Amino acid sequence: MAEGLRERKKRETRQRIHRVAIALFVERGFDGVTIAEVAAAAEVSVNTLYNYFEAKEDLVLPPDQASPRRLADIVRERAPGESAALAVLARLRVEVELRDRSLGLTEGFGRVFAMMRAAPTLTARLEDLGREMTDALAEVLAEETGAAPDDPLPRVVATQLGAFHSLVFAEIGRRTEAGEGPDAIAAAVIGLLDAFEGMLGEPLATYAVRGKGEQTCSG
Repeated sequence: MAEGLRERKKRETRQRIHRVAIALFVERGFDGVTIAEVAAAAEVSVNTLYNYFEAKEDLVLPPDQASPRRLADIVRERAPGESAALAVLARLRVEVELRDRSLGLTEGFGRVFAMMRAAPTLTARLEDLGREMTDALAEVLAEETGAAPDDPLPRVVATQLGAFHSLVFAEIGRRTEAGEGPDAIAAAVIGLLDAFEGMLGEPLATYAVRGKGEQTCSG
């Protein structure tokens, strides 16, 4: 369905607010800029800004880009014959190859990453996000495998995949801080993905394989 004029204007306003906020935060630090200052620079009212972003942290980590359901959704959308672990690896490979902005594989991300590292509320938000991703993934794995309530496997698998997902982002951040460019970082991350996939064994590699007759779904 084609995007309507109203939806396009809302998307453009949201993008402008986000872009302006990031520029101010990078220049002056996350804690050195108020919501009112972001709104003024983006030429919107404070109320309008809050209509698009419920919290100041959302200006840096928008829920649609930093969703706690990211891993759960990847697994729900996996293809028939694909396991949960291989689905996560496949999605990460595609995102790295496309230099997806959500991974930070863009020029200039180093300053954004440094700003985020210097803000305690943002680092805490990232830690919370990691836990929420693992929790949501464990729920999906338990549901799709029909695991009993006391079965530890969904939680164990979710924790392993969540930890590796966090490792990928930590590697990107570390190399970004070291001044490496997007292409060099992407190559290193592909190596990390290769290493993890090479170490996969039973039962993780074949856990929660989608049956050939099952349909992908979103939840």
